[in-house]
Amino acid sequence: MKVEVDGNEIPTTDTGFLTNLEDWSEEVAKVIAEQEGIELAERHWDVINYLRDEFINNKENQPNTRNMVKDLGKLWGEKIDTKTLFDLFPGNPSKQAGRIGGLPESRRKGGY
Repeated sequence: MKVEVDGNEIPTTDTGFLTNLEDWSEEVAKVIAEQEGIELAERHWDVINYLRDEFINNKENQPNTRNMVKDLGKLWGEKIDTKTLFDLFPGNPSKQAGRIGGLPESRRKGGY
């Protein structure tokens, strides 16, 4: 997958993840989201920013969907379920939002 922003090609892995965390910007996120057929709204940005914060400020933590449901439900002040996150990111919330957020591919092996 090729990511091009303002005439500059941003290097990615074969699976579309940025090779350098520093290359990420909101413009890069918008291009990747568009390629994945996602129009970013406020809740999308909440998920992306949550994952970026966890990775950058919490020892490269990459939360699974179960932890995302708990933490984002608190952030939004409502009870949510996995369907809520899959409605936002149908290609797997932690992986797809992480890719859009410029994070490296998750090292986790499947699971909930």
